[in-house]
Amino acid sequence: MAEEHGLLERARAGDKGAFGELVEPHRGELHAHCYRMLGSVHDAEDALQDALLRTWRGLPRFEGRSSLRSWLYKIATNTCLDMLAKRPKRVLPLDYGPPADPHNDDLEPLVEPVWVEPYPDEQLGLEDGRAAPDARYELRESVELAFVAALQHLPARQRAVLILRDVLGFSAREVAEALDTSDAAVKSALQRARKAVDERLPDRSQQATLRALGDEGIRKVINRYMDAWERSDFDALVAMLAEDATLAMPPTASWYSGRDAIAAFYAIHGPARWRHIPTRANGQLAVGCYLWDADSGTYAAHVLDVLTMRGTRIAAVTAFIDPRVFQRFGLPDELPR
Repeated sequence: MAEEHGLLERARAGDKGAFGELVEPHRGELHAHCYRMLGSVHDAEDALQDALLRTWRGLPRFEGRSSLRSWLYKIATNTCLDMLAKRPKRVLPLDYGPPADPHNDDLEPLVEPVWVEPYPDEQLGLEDGRAAPDARYELRESVELAFVAALQHLPARQRAVLILRDVLGFSAREVAEALDTSDAAVKSALQRARKAVDERLPDRSQQATLRALGDEGIRKVINRYMDAWERSDFDALVAMLAEDATLAMPPTASWYSGRDAIAAFYAIHGPARWRHIPTRANGQLAVGCYLWDADSGTYAAHVLDVLTMRGTRIAAVTAFIDPRVFQRFGLPDELPR
């Protein structure tokens, strides 16, 4: 505490190095907070930079009545609320329209609406466990695709209240102060937000499912998935799916519902030469998929598959067709032949 106070005084005097030391321990968690609010890693980076600039400019007004961490979250939250007021909400294809016909070749990407993006939780240092004893969700649960997608359906201030209370464990009074409202308004917003989110979430989180699978079970799933793709064995691939599995492919709006529809899509569009690297995204199993490029003689980054498990079956594949995300996950742009 004495060290933080010293850094704060130096930062107030204009020492940017001291300011960097002061905020650096909070940078990772603040980035995750902005991602939950905005559903986008890119937007989260912009929001965090803006919030830190606001923090630097506002240091003379910080009186220390709350903790530095609470003050940083107040600024980051309100920065995100300002951004949300100026742009449409982010969604996944399942929230955009009905399932597509697998025999339809219309796979053109859509610019609007803006899609939820995958989150490199391990690369950005998101910790295990809960942020505070009063939090309802584990930190990795709070970036799972289903949770982030559910958050995007909430009004912005309800979203902020639920994240601050149930993910980060702030008290109703702290949340009210951060949002410049009353304790009663926070409690009312939280009640409505919890009901709306609970209606959209599966019965079991991916964290609980992965713990039940165990390390060996996870390895088997990932290895079977990669092997089936690399052998173009779509019967083996479809056998891994739940009967009601879904396949979505942002930034296209197309998505497919049910094992039979996914099998038909794979049979038409799937045969190719693939290589893979396992990773993690949104606290979930994920695979970086590399497609053979005859021109370069290499396997080029093509799509990041994020797997949602239900027991030992794959309940959903969200295939992010954007090679640019590979760098965020520390994955190479290409693999040699």
